[in-house]
Amino acid sequence: MISNIRKRDGRIENFDRSKIVNAILKAMNYVFINDIKCAEEIADKLSQLDKDVVEVEEIQNLVEIELMKSRYKNVAKEYILYRDKRNIARGRQTYETYMSIVNTIANDITKENANMNAETPAGMMMKFASESSKSFVMDMLLSEQTKDFVKSNYVHIHDADYYPTKSLTCLQHPLDDVLAHGFRAGHGSSRPAKRIETAAILACISMESVQNEMHGGQAIPAFDFYLAPYVRSTYIEEVEKLERLTGQNLEQIKNKEFDDYLTRPLDELEGEARMQQHAMNQTVNRVHQAMESFIHNMNTIHSRGGNQVVFSSINYGTDTSAEGRCIMREILNSTYRGVGNGETPIFPIQIWKKKRGVSYLPEDRNYDLYQLACKVTARRFFPNFLNLDATFNQHEKWDANDPKRYRYEVATMGCRTRVFENRHGEKTSVGRGNLSFSTINIVKLALECREIENREEKIEKFFSKLDKCIDVAAEQLYDRYMFQRSALKKQFPMLMNGMWTGSEVLSPNMPVKDLLKIGTLGIGFIGLAEALIALTGKHHGESEEAQELGLKIVSYMYERIREIAEEKNLNYSLLATPAEGLSGKFTKKDREQFGMIEHITDKDYYTNSSHVPVWYKCSVEHKAKVEAPYHQYELGGHIFYVELDGDATHNPDCIMQTVDLMDQYNIGYGSVNHTRNRCLDCGYENAEEGLETCPSCGSQNIDTIQRITGYLVGSTRNWNSAKRAELKDRVTHGV
Repeated sequence: MISNIRKRDGRIENFDRSKIVNAILKAMNYVFINDIKCAEEIADKLSQLDKDVVEVEEIQNLVEIELMKSRYKNVAKEYILYRDKRNIARGRQTYETYMSIVNTIANDITKENANMNAETPAGMMMKFASESSKSFVMDMLLSEQTKDFVKSNYVHIHDADYYPTKSLTCLQHPLDDVLAHGFRAGHGSSRPAKRIETAAILACISMESVQNEMHGGQAIPAFDFYLAPYVRSTYIEEVEKLERLTGQNLEQIKNKEFDDYLTRPLDELEGEARMQQHAMNQTVNRVHQAMESFIHNMNTIHSRGGNQVVFSSINYGTDTSAEGRCIMREILNSTYRGVGNGETPIFPIQIWKKKRGVSYLPEDRNYDLYQLACKVTARRFFPNFLNLDATFNQHEKWDANDPKRYRYEVATMGCRTRVFENRHGEKTSVGRGNLSFSTINIVKLALECREIENREEKIEKFFSKLDKCIDVAAEQLYDRYMFQRSALKKQFPMLMNGMWTGSEVLSPNMPVKDLLKIGTLGIGFIGLAEALIALTGKHHGESEEAQELGLKIVSYMYERIREIAEEKNLNYSLLATPAEGLSGKFTKKDREQFGMIEHITDKDYYTNSSHVPVWYKCSVEHKAKVEAPYHQYELGGHIFYVELDGDATHNPDCIMQTVDLMDQYNIGYGSVNHTRNRCLDCGYENAEEGLETCPSCGSQNIDTIQRITGYLVGSTRNWNSAKRAELKDRVTHGV
């Protein structure tokens, strides 16, 4: 017998035969018939179906069939018309979604991605395509099991709208190959770079071009190493200018090696020393302008639809050469000064590679630049900090004397995506990326077990449910991977022309197939804090018992995903999901099913992955101690956040203290949040919470910058409702 019925929105309800009777009687009323006996006979017959859960559409189809078999075929016709009217009413929701795009109404659909302007024609077209594509994916590309788990709010497929395109998520660009050999994009080709300005432009174009072929972000894994040679060639060019100007042979200063590139006054210098310093001053000035242009371009050049600037990241910090240090110093100086009229640049997300012996300790070669990085972060949020000393971020092949040691340094996307381990080649970040990822709603699993009184039974039931969700998510990712494998090289003219490792050997009409094996498949999760509250009454930030269970849950997911990776011989990994558009979707549906539950469904969002709740007041060190142990399992990506109180601009020491905690507690990747207000009329800046009126000029044209997941957004007005609710609840962390 039927026990439950699944509605169109995925909710499961108890089967109620009276609803069948009532629907048939309504259809009979249209032809002035009232045969309740016939209606009940049909309802009784359908009730005997040997199914535990039946889809509402299936029930309605069977009602039509039974009415056609009866003597009331005219009733069957009215019932069909009745269903059509109901479908039109349901279609009204799709119509209203489209009209909200047309009318540029601010809602969670148009604000799903804070980096996209859905009010422009390109942005509107992007949203229309996105909403239509999601329906196609659900109807045509997902297995019945996957659809079941998505509709039931257990699993979310990220970037589902891009599923039909076979695109991949993200890439760590092998920029050295691009700069050395050039590339072809669109209708034009680029020659190899010879000077720093060209190198900076090509770095920008590389990320902008590949962004059009992918649905995630773009990153450069070793920005300092890649651009360093062009500092030297620029210096040589400046010396050659002097040779032409003076008619002298300046080979001696042209080939001279330097400890650093620093500008100095020429007043007290003469002869070759004066010309050498002049060439160096000119070089540093050109490097600074190139870095300034790079940042400006990354904040203004649009890619894909929706007037999106490139979701870009750059990793640097470990090149100890004079030229590499020059690149880092000037990218930091340019960031500190800001773009345009002094605004904080949103992109690229900058990531400082912290490593003992190189870029962290006072005796390290790059310690002065580390200090500068902390100063810049205190004012501009970036760079974030990537801990190469974390046990899981180390590489046995890393050698301080290797000029290409960056190949063995983990690099990350600013949002947190991490690609390093590899079952199909060298362990590296370069020339690789994530293929796709999906997220499990572990809060719902916990809520379904919440009423079980026996603790052991409750936890056992939770893990049983978690097991099934992991299997479904893994199978869904495998299905998508197999679909992506069928893409032809020509579909990704830039990405698959040497940017993705091994792709240069393919001809345009060949499918990419096994090339994708080096990519990663991420299984993420959201709401560990809320799940623990449902299971234990407290979250992991306030209870040792909850922390013990939290680590048990996350380590279990890690081990199960390792088993799946072994079984399928693919790079599956556990991801600490960076929920933006997803942040409120799970919560809304769970609240409808389970009601309002304190500290679980009473807010508009679930806490990201394994973070301590944003509303929980604690010290920075306590937060670090609680969150750190999870990073060793979340190898698909993770991040540690700290919320500072007040204006951090003149307190870079607080940034250094946070990085010290990352070092102490084996944290893989972290960043520091604080508030930054800017008056768009006069340029005044401060960190006052809730600033609405400029204290300098009285303007109310105030721009407030904050970090949304791993990246900044120029104005919190662009955030969706769930992330705005989360921002409102964020508390600061004391030292």
